Amino acid sequence: MSMNELNTTARDLMNVRAMIEQLQAEAEALTDKLKAAMVEQGTEALQGNGWKATWKNVVSSRFDSKSFKADHADLYGQYSRRTTTTRFVLSV
Repeated sequence: MSMNELNTTARDLMNVRAMIEQLQAEAEALTDKLKAAMVEQGTEALQGNGWKATWKNVVSSRFDSKSFKADHADLYGQYSRRTTTTRFVLSV
């Protein structure tokens, strides 16, 4: 691939990422409208023609590895393992 093609590809990628960011913001605004309607109606669910939205509390338990490491560093070291991943970064 030539440098011109690479430049075009990188610019295209940045443009697509900007569009995704705009669409995510729009989706969040629309979600907030539905949530506001649920609050206004005092309900956890709304339903329309071909769609249903729910918004309710979900309780879950998660392991607090930071606290565990602070309290039991030896066990944390014994049972933790390192992993290697690759990361792609495109910056201006």
